[in-house]
Amino acid sequence: MTTAQVEFTESELLADHDYVEPLVVGGVRCHGGFDESGRYVSPRTAHRWPAIDAWEAQRVEQFGTPLLDVPLETWPESFPNVEQTKFLLRKGVTQPTIGELTRIGTVEGFGAMLRNLPMPDVTRAFDEDVTGTATAHLGRGLFEAHARDEAGFEEQAGHDRMWFIARDIAFENPTTEDETARMLARMGIDPSPKTPDQLVALRDAAMAMRVLPDDVDFTLEMVVGRMIGLLLIEISAFHGFKWAEAVLSDDDLVAGDGEAARIISYVRADETPHVAYLRTALSEMRDRTWVGADGQKHKGEEMISTLWDKALSDSLLLRRSERLQFSMGEIERALAGRRDADDIVEEMLTMGSVQRGRDGRMVDTAGDHLIG
Repeated sequence: MTTAQVEFTESELLADHDYVEPLVVGGVRCHGGFDESGRYVSPRTAHRWPAIDAWEAQRVEQFGTPLLDVPLETWPESFPNVEQTKFLLRKGVTQPTIGELTRIGTVEGFGAMLRNLPMPDVTRAFDEDVTGTATAHLGRGLFEAHARDEAGFEEQAGHDRMWFIARDIAFENPTTEDETARMLARMGIDPSPKTPDQLVALRDAAMAMRVLPDDVDFTLEMVVGRMIGLLLIEISAFHGFKWAEAVLSDDDLVAGDGEAARIISYVRADETPHVAYLRTALSEMRDRTWVGADGQKHKGEEMISTLWDKALSDSLLLRRSERLQFSMGEIERALAGRRDADDIVEEMLTMGSVQRGRDGRMVDTAGDHLIG
């Protein structure tokens, strides 16, 4: 029987290690820091990592089931891929890469919204006790730590600004104003505050698309669905880290002597506990019996599987397609007016599996095997 601590306060889950040196890049104090050996240590992990390890060990001891997993190879590589990106940079086409770094940083900033998720009463949602689990700590520090990691907290920059700093180092401050609003507009995202009526309409639309039994708390379904979506995003993002580190470490193509790539490696390290706590909490919920409003019981495996399959299909089909069209649009936008634009695109497409379909839309010819 495990004797490790499994109950933590929010302050403990938000606590940092004692750093010998803080992380400062581009004159900006970022979260995290370095230990005595010069090793980077992620923020808010003094107790968060031990907690995740203890919760997972307890779950295995209680249920003996494998941890929920989705292999990284489930997702296709980035588009444009590393070879294609370097080809574009050698041709003097820098804006798509600058834009992608801006896009990633912009999306990271939405991590702050995680703290605003309404929390269901998890003590009533499951038949089995959830005391001392990751599930019980979601609204007691885990979501807040995740939000601070992504969007920063107080004077410390988080991942959103770290991506921007990496961009500015690698391309020597390519923008003269905040590009976030423009990027959001190109992505079709409206970040403006919603009126109460708009929020009600959004909730009604979400309820109309729910997939679990009606007696299951809709807030629980919404939060778990969001968690699964986050986990899939976090795992697929490791392709983005690989792409960014490979491109930004090439001293022949970008500035900064590899500093931009090192910043992204720190972000990658910070994302690891996100994947770990999400996998553990979702596995805990899968292992338990869900209780509906009328007392009806549902197998957790069926509830999680239903939400998981929907999220995975959306990620691999809908969002992948949207991303391909968006990325190609950014490349074409950067090439507008160049006489060699068609030749550059044609040569670039020979370097990967993404091709232009008969209808003009971009399709990944290697993607069919990824679903199943």
